[in-house]
Amino acid sequence: MNFHKTARACAWLIGLLLAASLAQAADRDDRQTKTPYAPRQPLSSLEPVPAGYAPVFTQLLARHGSRGLTGMKSDLALYRLWQQAEQEHALTPLGQTLGPALQAMLRANFLLGAGVPGISEPGYGNETLAGLQEHIELARRMVQRLPGLFDQASSGAREVVVVSSGKDRAVDSAEAFTQSLLAARPGLRGHVEGPSKDAYLLYFHRLPKNPPTQTTTLRLQTWRDSRAYQAYLHGAALQAQLARIGQDPRLQDAADAVLSRLFSADFLTRLERGSYRFSNSGTLSFTSADGRHTNTLTGDGRSVIASGVQAARALYDLYAISAGMRTELERAGSNVKVFDNIMPPMAAQVFAEIEDAEDFYSKGPAMVEQGDVTSRMGRILLQDFFDEADAIDRGQRQHLAKLRFAHAEIVIPLATLLGLPGAAQQVDAREPYVPARNGWRGAQIAPMAANLQWDMFANAAGRTLVRLLYNEGEMDFKSSCDQARIAPRSHYYDYHALRACYGQARAGAQH
Repeated sequence: MNFHKTARACAWLIGLLLAASLAQAADRDDRQTKTPYAPRQPLSSLEPVPAGYAPVFTQLLARHGSRGLTGMKSDLALYRLWQQAEQEHALTPLGQTLGPALQAMLRANFLLGAGVPGISEPGYGNETLAGLQEHIELARRMVQRLPGLFDQASSGAREVVVVSSGKDRAVDSAEAFTQSLLAARPGLRGHVEGPSKDAYLLYFHRLPKNPPTQTTTLRLQTWRDSRAYQAYLHGAALQAQLARIGQDPRLQDAADAVLSRLFSADFLTRLERGSYRFSNSGTLSFTSADGRHTNTLTGDGRSVIASGVQAARALYDLYAISAGMRTELERAGSNVKVFDNIMPPMAAQVFAEIEDAEDFYSKGPAMVEQGDVTSRMGRILLQDFFDEADAIDRGQRQHLAKLRFAHAEIVIPLATLLGLPGAAQQVDAREPYVPARNGWRGAQIAPMAANLQWDMFANAAGRTLVRLLYNEGEMDFKSSCDQARIAPRSHYYDYHALRACYGQARAGAQH
């Protein structure tokens, strides 16, 4: 995309998004990694910048903003289930509201992004208006947090570097963020480099089977680490944990609590006995209200619902994603409250904890016995953070900021490598992950638009400090780096001491 749009186009984009209703984080904290973004801390409560220091650089890793469903999968299978129940007159009054809500969910995802500037292919996987707004506001707060930093571009040759994974929703997040940044600081026009795309840096969890050619040692090692991670995903150790999690007796209780409010007892009995098998089969087509966009899709039949637990978990997924789709669902003729009403809080909490457990083993710190297989592929990204910081510390200040846009699968390994609270505590394979004993929570580690930011400050003597913000809240680096703080309990760290502290973590990512 072209970052150098006209002022009118930029104002149109921002005006459109400001007019849309912004999805706020719900009171119910049970949507796991699909939780809409909210900053952890107001700007006014951040620890003041030490006297004599001024901002000289900032860098960001951000997950894309709130999105719709990634494909026509269990949403269509659920609709097929609902249609069968309707034919059999097996719906409760609440269950009757589910069908129109499912139709609206399908329509909203088929046409997601239609008419939104910058989204060339409406449909599944795109960001919602709320997701784009999350990045617009993130950029505005960055400017407010670092007064004067972005004015330095107009007085020198400093640049803002923008890079993404190359996937549509990450690219769109980069666009929304950068246009908001330019609206707040027009003097940056002509000083934005990118956007570029780098899968090795920002999509390292799914690198291809073939090794890179004509590349650096670092990228070759990243490829090897990615392949090891992908082997782990299909390996016996992880599959055993996922199978154990899937046998949690709370799942059936939660499913019963959800489904008994929607369907008759006889229908649910037949479902549990295996009398039904619903899948995402068939072809559907939706056209936007203005007639400009039509999307027709045919399901692949791979998403199957043949039990109550499968049906309830599919409903949970729609409940979780609906919080970031408020505007789109309303335009499609439904309301997010329908999904809130369908999903009792106690059941939603069970499903969230089950998904947290699955993500803990598949994306998070996982098991001691497996070492750092889930995070070491992220060392290339940690190294990139330090490379940028090293240049600033040396006085090479061509870059004013580096902005990276990616995915939850990228944010999580970096948080683990940094040893951040809640993101790095592994478990023994014989002692399963339990929320009461482990700080891992998807809603806190990687909500929509999750981000890590390093702000750098320097004084006249050339000393450089770093402050870490995680989801815009002050965050400590790992506890073994406490000696790098400039004062007890301060969130400002001496960069030289911090760099030395992370030397071992960076050892496998040297050029």
